[in-house]
Amino acid sequence: MMRIGELGKKADCLVQTVRFYESEGLLPEPARSEGNFRLYDEVHLQRLLFIRRCRAKDMTLDEIRQLLNLRDRPELGCGEVNALVDAHIAQVRTKMKELRALERELMDLRRSCDSARTSRECGILNSLAEPA
Repeated sequence: MMRIGELGKKADCLVQTVRFYESEGLLPEPARSEGNFRLYDEVHLQRLLFIRRCRAKDMTLDEIRQLLNLRDRPELGCGEVNALVDAHIAQVRTKMKELRALERELMDLRRSCDSARTSRECGILNSLAEPA
């Protein structure tokens, strides 16, 4: 058994993050010591590491919750998992398209100003001051 600080250290996350995942229902309620300290076991650690890996892939808490529910029911097939990941891939592709458009806008904005001007004449500042 380990206390919250040790769990956080092993999972490379803050104590507040552990508490947050608990409050969101992603981590099960831990046992308590006689002194009322939270006590975690290997199951908590493995679940927390799973959550952290999902977050590193930019998955939402709802997506993680769904994956955890599927993981907790090992008799089910992978179809729902694949569908969830496919939907996440589609979201990533949409985000990438939006980021490419933003990059083009920023490049156009950057071309509107050269270093030889004063900030009063700065094309970037003037463009950003105009209503859309």
